[in-house]
Amino acid sequence: MPTNSSGTTDGVARAPQVLREEGLAQRLRRDGPLVDLGDIQVEEPSPARGPDGIIDAANLAATLARVRAQVARARHDGLRLVVVGGDCPILIGALAGCADVAGTPPGLLFVDGHEDAWPPAASTTGEAADMELGLLLGRSLQGVEPLLLAQIRRLDPSQVAVLGPRDRTELKGAGVASLDRLVTVRDDAAVRADPAEVAHRAVRRFAGTGSGWWLHIDLDVLSSEALPAVDYEQPGGLSWSDLSELTQVALSIGGCQGATVTIYNPDLDPDRRHASRIVEFIGMLAWDLEARG
Repeated sequence: MPTNSSGTTDGVARAPQVLREEGLAQRLRRDGPLVDLGDIQVEEPSPARGPDGIIDAANLAATLARVRAQVARARHDGLRLVVVGGDCPILIGALAGCADVAGTPPGLLFVDGHEDAWPPAASTTGEAADMELGLLLGRSLQGVEPLLLAQIRRLDPSQVAVLGPRDRTELKGAGVASLDRLVTVRDDAAVRADPAEVAHRAVRRFAGTGSGWWLHIDLDVLSSEALPAVDYEQPGGLSWSDLSELTQVALSIGGCQGATVTIYNPDLDPDRRHASRIVEFIGMLAWDLEARG
């Protein structure tokens, strides 16, 4: 999914291509068969911010509709998916596609260095990657581009857990309320203290539901030492070991329908050292998803 909600074709939009060049398909085939559904078509983006406060919302909606249709076809065929971004708004299309098959959206384990619930008008960037979880929870939908609204399947807050955010100080300074009174939120320090227990407690609430659950991983949940190739660095964060333990325990519970992996910027990784590490992680994730989902 070569998307960048800043309305450009560089940065995170190049991640799927670079990860393929670094051997992602070969890594996945190493442990079993792979069905590569290819890239979703993305039209030429615009960096213009619309009246709803979101950059290029109509074009984003068209892209999400394609994601939604592809995910729905795959889920109808019983496939479990790893959708590689690009950036976080692809989650909206993935969850809608699952809901189109199951009737209701899956639960969501949202692993991210940010809460991603800025009201569009308050966002300092206008990037949908600032706000996709807020949109999915019905926060500040008034005035949002109708084409984008049509791609949003509202989530039940009781079926959402947010693990790893560390942007509370930034939100407070901007007068934006945290999601912690609406959904379960465990910050990066809580996750680092016991990744396995935090993951188990978060997932067990929705793993047994008929529509299952979805795993979203924004790689900026990692510390800058672990992965500096992201656009918005922050102090703190998880290690690769923390993230691997969290995902392995979560997937061992069962019921996961698929995963999104987003926010790697290859422009900030000139020797592609971090791309190789991400390829290994996605390979492990896909294997665990297939074996235990």
